Amino acid sequence: MLALALAALAPAGCGLALGPAPSAVQLLVTSEFGAHLLHRSGVLHAHEGETVLDLLSRSLPVRTGAHGDAVASIDGLAGGSERARTGQVSTWSYYVNGVRVAVAPARRGVHPGDHVWWDLHDSADEPATPAVVGSFPEPFLNGIEGKRLPVRVECASDSGSACSTVTNSLQRLGVPAAVAAIGSGGAPETLRVMVGPWVYLEDDLEAQSIGHGPRASGVYALPALYGHRLTLLDPEGRAVRTLRGEAGLIAATTGPKEAPVWVITGTDVAGVQLAARSLKQTTLAGHFAVAVAPGAVIPLPVSAPPAPGRSPAL
Repeated sequence: MLALALAALAPAGCGLALGPAPSAVQLLVTSEFGAHLLHRSGVLHAHEGETVLDLLSRSLPVRTGAHGDAVASIDGLAGGSERARTGQVSTWSYYVNGVRVAVAPARRGVHPGDHVWWDLHDSADEPATPAVVGSFPEPFLNGIEGKRLPVRVECASDSGSACSTVTNSLQRLGVPAAVAAIGSGGAPETLRVMVGPWVYLEDDLEAQSIGHGPRASGVYALPALYGHRLTLLDPEGRAVRTLRGEAGLIAATTGPKEAPVWVITGTDVAGVQLAARSLKQTTLAGHFAVAVAPGAVIPLPVSAPPAPGRSPAL
């Protein structure tokens, strides 16, 4: 029965041919894990040989460290100072197409279609936030390092409706996706989207880090064993709220393989369907991850107070 359900979800015909990807470049600057918007660019175009630092510098005032390898401040907002509230040091980090980049921005080239996102937040958990969902539909459209990757949606046996919602959403964006059962294996350079209640996902090698907390996965939510409740965390990893029944989660992380793994999961089938319906740019934009409940989308981590000298963007 599962094989028949997956066959019904599979794209018609060849279905996996890649069409042209958008070439416009975007720049986003935020603080506190995306909670506060500082700058969002209009349509930009990458110049030949341009680096991530070049792109940032032609949009906003930037100050770099002594060796030029790290960004010290953007538009006057400086990292590197210890927060009295946490005792931790805030730093600027950046993501390209939803994947954290460790290469110095002066050495990372910009490819057509790249979504470049800078965020200032406490650095205690770095490099434990390896992938985020707020650049959606990246990395599905333009991939990583200028290379588009195959996409595979992996479905739990009781999540056919949610799986169909996810594959249809991707296909409407021009992203062809193969469909398979959870745990079916595959090549390292494949973008995996796992769809199903957490109880079906928690044994997957790459997804299971979410159950070990944000230091392991970069995701500020903790599904309980067997997935019947979802605990939401603040930036310091403290429990703030617990969702039970009809609650969902959209998050991304990485494991031993290179490509990020996205999870669209929940406490039950209804929660997974809520998450699947939330897989859209207007819901995910600028968020590291999101929890969903009936009538509510909750950015993760649960917001910290505004950075000193700044007000939350409205």
